[in-house]
Amino acid sequence: MLTPRMARVTVAGPELKGFELTEPAASVRLLIPTSGTTELVIPEWTGNEFLLPNGDRPILRTFTPRRVHSDRPALDVDIVLHTDGATSRWAGEAQPGDPAAVAGPGRGYRIDPGAPAFFLAGDETAIPAIGQLLEQIPAEIPIRAVIEIAHPEARLDLPEHPSAQVVWRERGADESPGAALVDAVRAADLGPGTKVWVAGEAGSLFHIRRNLMEERALPRADVTVRGYWKHGR
Repeated sequence: MLTPRMARVTVAGPELKGFELTEPAASVRLLIPTSGTTELVIPEWTGNEFLLPNGDRPILRTFTPRRVHSDRPALDVDIVLHTDGATSRWAGEAQPGDPAAVAGPGRGYRIDPGAPAFFLAGDETAIPAIGQLLEQIPAEIPIRAVIEIAHPEARLDLPEHPSAQVVWRERGADESPGAALVDAVRAADLGPGTKVWVAGEAGSLFHIRRNLMEERALPRADVTVRGYWKHGR
């Protein structure tokens, strides 16, 4: 357990032999047993969605793969523990030997080593990806990272980067998810050529995209905005 608000789950097994991460901020899909059961049933692709044999939707969620172990076929996944949610409950209760399945990795983020600067922003769900970016962006490139958190204990130790400034923004109890992040992006001083990477709650990203792409008219190639979850779902 990392904090009262996040858990690190390690999935392991011979099936992960050869699993590699070639780019930071990639994704994997994690399949866990249906709530109330311990049996893992692999769903089938219908051409439109994954369904279980009984017609139900599986518990299949997308996460950032935090680390691949070098000494054994194993993968670390950091999961935010919400007050509700099947994957959150599973992550808080998982025991060694419990079944799970992993698919991926999905597309990551290609770092431009010639960029003059990077601006990174996200909420708790983006912390693993931001950590990977801090590890892999060249040491001489300036980075400003802004992370919105709902609780002080969600602050995690991030990899050291000699040219990075990390700012934690605590969201007020009466603020909607992503509100502090929207304000931080709007206030950011983005010099010419700065590469921008933002991820978090999908609804707030509508306002962030509009600020970056329309109001600031940043080149599309300089901006990456990813919705990781949607409030209320």
